[in-house]
Amino acid sequence: MSLAFDEFGRPFIILREQERKSRVKGIEAVKASIMAAKTVARTLRSSLGPKGMDKMLQSPDGDVTITNDGATILEMMEVENQIGKLMVELSKSQDHEIGDGTTGVVVLAGALLEHAEALLDMGMHPLRIAEGYEMACKVATENLDKIKTRFDFSKENIEPLVKTCMTTLSSKVVGRLKRPMAEICVKAVLAVADLERRDVNLDLIKVEGKVGGKMEDTRLVEGIVIDKEFSHPQMPKELNDVKVAILTCPFEPPKPKTKHKVDIDTVEKFEALRDAEKAYFTDMVQRCKDSGAELVICQWGFDDEANHLLMHKNLPAVRWVGGVEIELLAMATGARIVPRFQELTADKLGMAGSVKEVGFGTTKDKMLVIEGCPNLKAVTIFVRGGNRMVLDEIKRSLHDAICVARNLVRDNAIVYGGGAAEISCALAVEEAADKVTGVEHYAMRTFADALQAVPLALAENSGLPPIESLTAVKKRQLEEKNPYLGIDCNDTGTNDMREQNVFETVIGKKQQLFLATQVCKMILKIDDVIKPSEYD
Repeated sequence: MSLAFDEFGRPFIILREQERKSRVKGIEAVKASIMAAKTVARTLRSSLGPKGMDKMLQSPDGDVTITNDGATILEMMEVENQIGKLMVELSKSQDHEIGDGTTGVVVLAGALLEHAEALLDMGMHPLRIAEGYEMACKVATENLDKIKTRFDFSKENIEPLVKTCMTTLSSKVVGRLKRPMAEICVKAVLAVADLERRDVNLDLIKVEGKVGGKMEDTRLVEGIVIDKEFSHPQMPKELNDVKVAILTCPFEPPKPKTKHKVDIDTVEKFEALRDAEKAYFTDMVQRCKDSGAELVICQWGFDDEANHLLMHKNLPAVRWVGGVEIELLAMATGARIVPRFQELTADKLGMAGSVKEVGFGTTKDKMLVIEGCPNLKAVTIFVRGGNRMVLDEIKRSLHDAICVARNLVRDNAIVYGGGAAEISCALAVEEAADKVTGVEHYAMRTFADALQAVPLALAENSGLPPIESLTAVKKRQLEEKNPYLGIDCNDTGTNDMREQNVFETVIGKKQQLFLATQVCKMILKIDDVIKPSEYD
């Protein structure tokens, strides 16, 4: 856009490429937005619940990903529509804040918009619908506080946490191993949790994986696994009770930073240079030995000569260890990261109970497992899987379960899953809507209908008759005043989610309601879409 003046000095505005813009205004714009959001939500709808289907996504490079994690599906889908991108952001924000429930939040937002369409056809103003949704969301979150249950747990009694993590894992690829996997995640979280401050630093939990082996081989390493091996093949493969030096200085001679070159024209000069380098290396290795170090972990590489000397002096070493891993190792072993050999002293060394080099299968893949560290503040979940796609999906599943355990440490309130919480909130919203006069009454009732989209999708994905299943459970919830009744997805014969041990965190559910309502409000307020028209 630019400002110009005519010959009489009167200003006028030139809108560039105006003829190339196509505009959608008013109610048409709102409906177009709703259509786009519905399309994205429908893609994810079939991935909800323990019997949810997976999606296969192929990137432009040809990489294939198989997953049913909502945030991953939306992130990897190429969504061109702006409203579709809003839904992608919605799942991302749920993932960043809570870590679980990314599919549910998009399905709920899609249902809210789909039901709003009927109200728009009745002639209701979009902002009045948005206000009714806000009121209904407030009633629903208050209802969650009424029906929530608190779980008391401790480092000795981890069962409540395990049961909640099992609910998260039941819809994933690791569903058949949900109990051992949930236990691994809970132990990992409690190992790094500060229970007094009710805080968990997830950076201290590392998830490493190697292709090969089966899912059952996944284990929790109470220490750190690094994808490296000892720098020399003749160094010992197993060390016990070692003092560890962590260096960020290379075992290499200093390179003169000048623009001149060194001319060596006699054998004597070459010998002198070689002796100077050797003395430099010998001094480096001797300083490490003098400090009492029995294992050297270095951020940089070694010269071959240094590697040879280290082996001869019986000083095992590991090279090219990355920045994040070095920090984790320093935390776990209690070592100080040393930037210069001159500063290496005995008090800057750390301790490790055992350092083992582990090989895999018939390949030359090797990894170092460092366990028995005094300050156990870093743990690693070591995952095995049949191929790379399975391995990546297991990692995503475990990330969700770890986040759920973290949320329970922060706030140990839970509600019951299987759509039980949504049905209970829908009933509470319907009851509150009857006391509201004005057009917001319709919006609140619509919100209650949209909440039932989650249990409907669960029933549908489980192969049950959706409307019959939902109506039966809703009827029983009304008659028995029992907010724990949900959809029996696994066909166990009971709708009581307490008996089925299906739990979800309250903060996760509340976040779903807040985010879905906010996005709907934002989309309903759009009444004019201006974009460059595409050329055919």
